[in-house]
Amino acid sequence: MTNDSCVVSAQWLLKHIDNPQVVIIDCRFSLADSQLGKQQYQTSHISGAYYLDLNLDLSSPITEHGGRHPLPDIDQLSKKLANIGVNSQTNNSQATLVVAYDDSRLAFASRLWWLLRYLGHEQVAVLDGGFTGWLSLGYPVTDAIPPQKTANFTPKLQPQMMVDFSTVKTSKDTPGVVLVDSRENDRYLGIREPIDKIAGHIPGAVNYPWQDVTNANGYLYPQKQQQQRWQEIQDSEEIVVYCGSGVTACVNLLSLELAGISNTKLYPGSWSDWISY
Repeated sequence: MTNDSCVVSAQWLLKHIDNPQVVIIDCRFSLADSQLGKQQYQTSHISGAYYLDLNLDLSSPITEHGGRHPLPDIDQLSKKLANIGVNSQTNNSQATLVVAYDDSRLAFASRLWWLLRYLGHEQVAVLDGGFTGWLSLGYPVTDAIPPQKTANFTPKLQPQMMVDFSTVKTSKDTPGVVLVDSRENDRYLGIREPIDKIAGHIPGAVNYPWQDVTNANGYLYPQKQQQQRWQEIQDSEEIVVYCGSGVTACVNLLSLELAGISNTKLYPGSWSDWISY
């Protein structure tokens, strides 16, 4: 594992692939075709990996407010994590390290990374380079689905890690609070809006596109580069990050974590929630 413990390399994971204290989770997903990620997983995945679906496992059903990917039901997600062998830290045992990967420059793996930390489970990392990076090294893949397990996962919610619509509305103009829009620049500017009914951004937000966290192959830029990226706002009292639906914003939250900036919050409902009011 690297010293910035929220990232592991394929080389590290290969060495620990049979470690019972490590659970690998495949988070591949396509916003254009919600079945694709699961089909890809069933065809071929990292040996021993389980699958969690953005829509079915890492989000709850859409309602009038809350955006396109509302946060999942905590009890249901906790049960799912227990069933794939994720143990919480107890007095008698160490917590399971979860390694999440995808094939979308960490977009969906970062959602799981953030969610686990929100549930109080700090032992979680993303796989640098994702599934394609793993394949490019010729490391083992399989179509075998691993058996369910019995573990003990007890969530310890960290409500301070997120904000809702009313908090954003009241705090966005407060000195010291910076609102970060994580979408591509043309969506931020309202030039193009492929998904949501209304184009534009939350007034006062600054734009840091999530794709700038990794290179085109899904490898994270070095820590120094992550730090330089946030230089202008690193001394803010609070950084609230959003995107279209609270998913790719988590890639920016990962970047902020790598840069050593911790006074961050996610607005899970994001733009799709904002325009619902």
